[in-house]
Amino acid sequence: MMAEPIHFLIVDDTEDNLVALEALLRRDGLTILKARSGAEALELLLAHEVALALVDVQMPEMDGFELAELMRGAERTKHVPIIFVTAGSRDPQCVFRGYETGAVDFLFKPLDPHVLRGKADVFFELHRQRNELASALRLNEIFVGILGHDLRNPLSAVLAGAQLLERQVSGDAQLRTLQRMTAAGNRMTEMIEQLLDLTRARLAGGLGFLRTRKPLDVRALVERTAEELQQSHPERQVVVETVGDCSTVGDADRLLQLLSNLVANALEHGTAGSPVVVTVRGDHDEVIVQVKNRGTIPADALPTLFDPFRDRRRTSPRSRGLGLGLYISQQVAVAHGGHIDVASDAGGTSFAVRLPRRMNHAVAKDVERAAKILVVDDDENIRDSLREAFEEQGYDAVTAADGREALEILHDGAQRPDLVVLDLVMPAVDGWRVYETMQADPVLSKIPVVVSTSNPAGAPSGAVVLPKPLKLARLLATVAGLFPRHART
Repeated sequence: MMAEPIHFLIVDDTEDNLVALEALLRRDGLTILKARSGAEALELLLAHEVALALVDVQMPEMDGFELAELMRGAERTKHVPIIFVTAGSRDPQCVFRGYETGAVDFLFKPLDPHVLRGKADVFFELHRQRNELASALRLNEIFVGILGHDLRNPLSAVLAGAQLLERQVSGDAQLRTLQRMTAAGNRMTEMIEQLLDLTRARLAGGLGFLRTRKPLDVRALVERTAEELQQSHPERQVVVETVGDCSTVGDADRLLQLLSNLVANALEHGTAGSPVVVTVRGDHDEVIVQVKNRGTIPADALPTLFDPFRDRRRTSPRSRGLGLGLYISQQVAVAHGGHIDVASDAGGTSFAVRLPRRMNHAVAKDVERAAKILVVDDDENIRDSLREAFEEQGYDAVTAADGREALEILHDGAQRPDLVVLDLVMPAVDGWRVYETMQADPVLSKIPVVVSTSNPAGAPSGAVVLPKPLKLARLLATVAGLFPRHART
C-alpha cells in the first residue's frame, strides 16, 4: 500500500524564499503547501492536515507570531509543530516570544540546509508514525465493531433456544442449567452492545450516542431506573429525591442507559445494607443527577475511572465485564453537551451527571431564509444526529442515505442546499462520485462541501476537510463560519 503524502506548510511573504525552501525540502511522499500571508496559510490549514509549519516571522498585515497564536487557538491546528524563520537580529526577546506562541524551534537566516532538513525530518517521521498508529487503531476498532455485529445473530439464536427449552424442561437441575446459560448469554449480549458502542464512539465521534432530541423529564427516567434495579436488588434500598424542574431535551433511551450504569454500579459496589441515594435537581441552566453510595474508590483509580477497558478489579474485586460501562456513560453525557464528575472519600462515593437544560426551539421566521444543509451519510444514527443538531442551531437540514439520493436532491432546484456535509465512503454511489458530479456542474460546483474522512490527505482538494472521528462542536463551528448570519446565537 502506498504511503499517504505528508503535507508541509511554508509561509513567507517573499516568493523567492518560498521557491528556495520548496527546492530545499522537496522529496517523494511530501506535498509542500505555500502561503504568502497569514490569511492564506489559515485557508490552507482549514483544508489540509499539516505535519509541520515553517513560518517567517516578519510579514505584513499578520506576522508569524500572530499566525501562531491563531493556530494555537484553533482545535484543528493547535498541535501543528511550528518552526519560526527570521532574517532579523538574534534578539532574545524575539526568540522568547516565539517559544511563548508555541514554536518548537527558532531558526535564523541564512539557513543551514542540513540543519533544516534534519529538523524537518524529525517531525515528518513523527507525523508518519502517528498516522500509522491511528490507522492501526481504526482497523482494530472496525474489526471489533464487525465482530460484535456479527456475533449478535448466533447469540440471539442460542438465547431463544435456551428460553424455549426452559418452558419444556421440568427437572429442577436441568432448569437451573438453562437459566445459567440464559444469564451468561445476556451478559454476552451486554458486552457485545458495549463493544459496538465503543466503535461508535471512536469512529463516529460519539454521534451514535445521541440518536434523537426530544423533550423528556429526567426525574421520570431516574424513577424508572430505580424501580427496575430495585426489583433485581431487593436487599438494597434505592432512594430518589427530586428538586425543581428536571425537563430537558435528549435521547431518553441513551440517558436510561447512563443512569442504569451508574445506579447499578452504586448497588454493586456500595457497602452492604446501605442505601443508594439518587438526587435529581433542576437548576436554571442544567439538570444534575447525583448518585451516592457508601462505597469508596481508591484515589489512584479515580483519574482512569472513565477509561475504556480499565482494570475494574482495582475498584472492586467483584467486578465482571469489559470495563466499558462508565466510559460509555461519559460518552452519552458528552453527546448531550454534559459530563460526569466523580468524588470519593471515607464518607462514600458520588457520581454527578450534569446535563445542560435544552429545549426545542422553533426556527425563527426571519426575513432571510435559514441556510439549507444536506447531510449525506449511510449511517442512520449519524444522519439523524447531525440533522437534529443543525436544526437546533437554526438551519434547515435534509438528509440522504447514499450518493444516489444526494444527487437527486442536488439536482432538484426546490431542494437544492446551500452546503453539503458529505461522507466519502458509502455503498453504491460514494461521496467521491457525488463531489465529482458537483464539480462538473456550473451551479452545483458553487455549493460548499464539508467532507469527514479518516484520511484527510486523500480528500478532495476543494472541500473543507474534517478528520474522523468527527467532533460535533467542530463541525458546527465550521458551518457557522461559512454561514455566520444563519446560525442561531
